[in-house]
Amino acid sequence: MQRLLSLLILFGIVSSSNAQNVLTIDSCRNMALRNNKQLSIVKFKQDVAINIRKALRTKYLPKVDVLGGYEHVSKEVSLLKNSQKDMLSNLGTSVGSFIGGKASGVLTDLIQQGIITPQVAESLGGLLNDFTSPIVQTGNNIGQSIRDAFRTDTRNIWAGSVMVRQPIFMGGAITAANHMADINEKIVDDDIELKRQNTLFTIDHTYWTIVSLRQKQKLAESYLKLVRKLDDDIHKMIGEGVATVADGLKVDVKENEAEIQLTQVENGLSLAKMLLCQLCGIEMDDTIELADEGVDEISCTNDFEWQQKFVDTSLRPEVRMLEKTVSLSKEATNLIRAPYLPQVALTGGYLVANPNPFNGFAKEFTGAWNVGVIVRVPVWNWFEGKYKVRASKAMTNIAKMELADVQEKINLQVSQCQYKVKEANKRLAMTQKNIRSAEENLRCANLGFSEGVIETTDVIAAQTAWQLAQSQKIDAEIEMKLALIELKKALGTLEY
Repeated sequence: MQRLLSLLILFGIVSSSNAQNVLTIDSCRNMALRNNKQLSIVKFKQDVAINIRKALRTKYLPKVDVLGGYEHVSKEVSLLKNSQKDMLSNLGTSVGSFIGGKASGVLTDLIQQGIITPQVAESLGGLLNDFTSPIVQTGNNIGQSIRDAFRTDTRNIWAGSVMVRQPIFMGGAITAANHMADINEKIVDDDIELKRQNTLFTIDHTYWTIVSLRQKQKLAESYLKLVRKLDDDIHKMIGEGVATVADGLKVDVKENEAEIQLTQVENGLSLAKMLLCQLCGIEMDDTIELADEGVDEISCTNDFEWQQKFVDTSLRPEVRMLEKTVSLSKEATNLIRAPYLPQVALTGGYLVANPNPFNGFAKEFTGAWNVGVIVRVPVWNWFEGKYKVRASKAMTNIAKMELADVQEKINLQVSQCQYKVKEANKRLAMTQKNIRSAEENLRCANLGFSEGVIETTDVIAAQTAWQLAQSQKIDAEIEMKLALIELKKALGTLEY
């Protein structure tokens, strides 16, 4: 009982593993979208575009900067000239010299007039010197103190500030840059849609190619069975003497060709499945099975009206990207024009400094508020801005011409795809008729061969015609399927 339970559990695990390897078209699309590296790269670009747009939004808001620093200068700021410093240091000496000079002149005049004798004048000069000496000393001290009072001692400077800047009008540069960021973000979104549609187209093409190869593998196996049965019948008839060895050799050659065809189809099927695994992010040596491999006939029903008279090219992400490129070019013109227009900004802040310039450069911190308006008006630039704007407008015209050219090519591509669908539809109907004819021809050939009224070559030809008809039918079915997928992609309606 325990052994039976273990076998049942093992059977369940194996069945679950096999069920996980059966892939539908939707599951393949899901895995391919998750695994596509280019799509992942574009999604990172989308994140970049979003953050750039958010960063440019901050250009409308005021900016606050905080600055601070220390500086040591080898010389201090001086409010006095060197001559003025010397004069203040010798202020008492200068006064004493002046008084002494005037007194000497007076005494000399008195001696010449005979009012006083030289001895008296000498005595008076001595007394005058005793009187002026304290004045000279006091004057020099006063002058030196004044000189010291004018010292700034600004060799060590501390400074700091908080500054606020608010743009008022920057020539339209901020607005243009924000519009460009919005447009660029939408372009990235369209690029994601483009990569998504390309991925879906590739995975659908690979998926249905595998289904067609699987159908051809079944056809090759059926054809090989027919040829082997004919080969067995021929060799029996050779043994009975009613067929020749040449007939047997002809059938042997056909059997070898059928085996080679089966090998080629199997190899192609293996390579196609490896490609599908690579696109879906599965290990290439994994065994997978598609849900549509087991169908007897590929369904080619139209799930939309493919014969459309009006083509809306705006559904194509490429067209939307080019349309936004035109808008981006127009905003680039505004951005180029902005530096050549007047610009206005408000400023404000608070300044901190040490020494204090508002209190005789005292060794203390002080601060002051400030507000202002900055206006910049370009006056003359030798028409530089005019030439740049003209060049940017020319680039806009180029983008418009490229957009019109792509729209015309898309209309032509849609028409071509519609003709392909129409042609594939007709070919599919013809191959279905050919199948009925080939099956009837093969039935008659087998019946005639069993009755001995038809040669071996006729049976081989009927089998070959049947195989060709079946192969053409498979090709027509897959061609119809791929033509519809290609038309949807051309219309921009390849939805997930």
